[in-house]
Amino acid sequence: MAGQSRKWMILVATIWIQAFTGTNFDFSAYSSDLKSVLGISQVQLNYLAVASDLGKVFGWSSGLALMYFPLWTVLFAAAFMGFVGYGVQWLVITHFISLPYIMVFLCCLLAGLSICWFNTVCFVLCISNFPANRSLALSLTVSFNGVSAALYTLAYNAINPTSPELYLLLNALIPLIVSFTAIIPILRQPPFEPLPPDGVRRDSLMFLLLNILAALNGVYLLLFGSNSSDLTSARLLFGGAILLLVFPLCIPGLVIARNWYNRTIHTSFRLEGSGFILVDPDELELHKGMLAHEANREGYQLLSDDVVQNPVKSVAVEEEDSDESCCKKLITRDQLEGLGIEHSLSLLLTRSDFWLYYITYFCGGTIGLVYSNNLGQIAQSLGQSSNTTTLVTLYSAFSFFGRLLSATPDYIRA
Repeated sequence: MAGQSRKWMILVATIWIQAFTGTNFDFSAYSSDLKSVLGISQVQLNYLAVASDLGKVFGWSSGLALMYFPLWTVLFAAAFMGFVGYGVQWLVITHFISLPYIMVFLCCLLAGLSICWFNTVCFVLCISNFPANRSLALSLTVSFNGVSAALYTLAYNAINPTSPELYLLLNALIPLIVSFTAIIPILRQPPFEPLPPDGVRRDSLMFLLLNILAALNGVYLLLFGSNSSDLTSARLLFGGAILLLVFPLCIPGLVIARNWYNRTIHTSFRLEGSGFILVDPDELELHKGMLAHEANREGYQLLSDDVVQNPVKSVAVEEEDSDESCCKKLITRDQLEGLGIEHSLSLLLTRSDFWLYYITYFCGGTIGLVYSNNLGQIAQSLGQSSNTTTLVTLYSAFSFFGRLLSATPDYIRA
């Protein structure tokens, strides 16, 4: 029972990791300052944005690392890669050090790679702890990756809203702090416990509740994410956003309370000693066990008699099962297994459905990235440089809602 509550703690930790590691979404908030400090052209700035996204091309290295190192090692490796990548850029933009363009390019590449390593850790945690509801767990946690820019904007407004380079410092420090916070539930992962059908349904209801809380979080960030009238209100708004992220911790408490109720209150509510129960509870349980054993024995006897008395019927049933098996093999021939099954790299590279997914993801994600990376320049060209953070927050909030809606087909199918 304790394992059931611990897996929800892991889910909350995964939500925190995703919520603070989508650091590439706030690139446009400080890109204009980075451009002026480095003295580069718009094309060269675009190359830096591409480098941040190009780091994900080497995301396969995170899976390779998981083959030889524990999960927490990969988590902290991602945190330190982001710390170095963004930290060096912060030193450059604040004039502490001076680096050539190619070194800044490599820092952007390293920072982008750290995001992919964080994503791999989160995917593994969701799939291993929620095998029956992995799609719901993945869609929920990945959606929080879209709110990172809005959360960093709130933090920026709460600390110093006149210093865009603060985004880089936050990008370097906050994922590292969150990794230290999330390490405790990750190290205390529960052993795998297969859930009965009613347990799977209960988990689905929990996910529905978490999706509602996530939607409230998105609405909050959409309404108040860019409000920075004064420092005090900005800090209150940032505190409210953190509170909404902490609120899902109530879910493990609900699980523990429900288990305690079923174990103590519900099982002891027998009205023992009253006139409603005339049989001793122990004798009643013994009687139930004997009845179940007798029913199983009778069922087995009936089955044996049926096989002996109706051999033709038995052969017909076997032939029907054989035909059904042949049809199933014909339909599922040359198909991959479901999620959670490991496949070799050589098998994946020979599959047309893998390349279809790869090309779709490669081309589809480009549209949003080109827009988000150039929000700063778009605002500057329209004479709205002071509203860049507002545009970043709006993009972040609606990116979150788009990701959250990806869980809709899973609920419809259920």
